[in-house]
Amino acid sequence: MLQQNYFELFGLKPAFELDIDSIAARYRDLQRAVHPDKFANAPDQERRLSVQQAAQINEAYQTLKLPLSRARYLLELNGITLNDNDTAMEPMFLMEQMELRESLAEVRGKPDPFAALMTLRDTIEGKERDFVADLSAAFGSGEQSALEGARETVRKLQFMEKLLRELEELEEELV
Repeated sequence: MLQQNYFELFGLKPAFELDIDSIAARYRDLQRAVHPDKFANAPDQERRLSVQQAAQINEAYQTLKLPLSRARYLLELNGITLNDNDTAMEPMFLMEQMELRESLAEVRGKPDPFAALMTLRDTIEGKERDFVADLSAAFGSGEQSALEGARETVRKLQFMEKLLRELEELEEELV
């Protein structure tokens, strides 16, 4: 079990489009099967193995359940690495990011900051949905050029996720 990739561990073919509910059910089944409490009276080696397996199952589930981490993992399985230090992006995308960040910075000065936050959230979440749809198409095609393009889409999605976290932090501050 410890040598399987995350998809194999869950009995799935590597794909971007997944049924998250069935993955959650499979996760619970797998965790029940290897839970360390079941091995409390077992020899040390079996107990350690159950802890390792439970950790791998948890890591696999956390990776597969979210589009961004699942896309990163699929790219990795296809031999495409992401360099988190690479910040070069398309100029139009960077301009859009600057505008969204300016909008976020201006929220406090708005007459109704919560309405401004909701509008901005809708915009960011819409862009995230578009990127996820792009990833679905790229991984669905299976073509190497599409996978290379998926790398850039993943990087864009990371920007949106970060912006959304900052929006949520600001929302908590305002509450």
